Amino acid sequence: MRPRSDWIEIVAAVLLALAAVATAWSSYQASRWNGEQAKAASRANSARTNAARAADLASNQTQIDIATFIQWVDATARNDQALQLFYEQRFRPEFRPAFDAWLATKPLTNPDAPPTPFTMPEYQLAAKAEAQRLDAETEVFAASVPRNVQRATNYVLGVVLFAVALFFAGMSTKVHGRGVRVALVVLGCTVFLGALVWIAALPVSISV
Repeated sequence: MRPRSDWIEIVAAVLLALAAVATAWSSYQASRWNGEQAKAASRANSARTNAARAADLASNQTQIDIATFIQWVDATARNDQALQLFYEQRFRPEFRPAFDAWLATKPLTNPDAPPTPFTMPEYQLAAKAEAQRLDAETEVFAASVPRNVQRATNYVLGVVLFAVALFFAGMSTKVHGRGVRVALVVLGCTVFLGALVWIAALPVSISV
């Protein structure tokens, strides 16, 4: 007849195996989420850099449009039609629709006309829209960084909890008092199950 304490050894062995697997899984997930955090940070920095470049381009284009428009106004004030045409032919394609719409309001005779073409809704810069899009993208990536850090931290805590379960299971095979062995196995199972339920609710990152 086998000793009554054999069931404790069986439970301890099963707990050791399961806790070892769970520890490995949690370590893998912690590593994966650290990688996700690094990728999100890199993407945020890249998007932020590209947004700054697009914003600089939009600013330069606006300055060109303003400078050309000022020269056109000066030519108009001097009633130099040839020079007017010269500058109109050199308006940037993005500025031309706004200028035409502004001119249609008869600004020279209409006191209610917009002061410049730059206040017209037709004045749209692709570079400015791209900068805004990249700014929004940056915020999305930046927001995911602390979230991924927290997920990695949660899995690291899972590793610690499973290691505690491993400790209790291992100690239960070393001591001789049956009551102490039972207590250690019960503690180990409790910690393991609690950690397992918690870890199961966390998001998973799989390498592909």
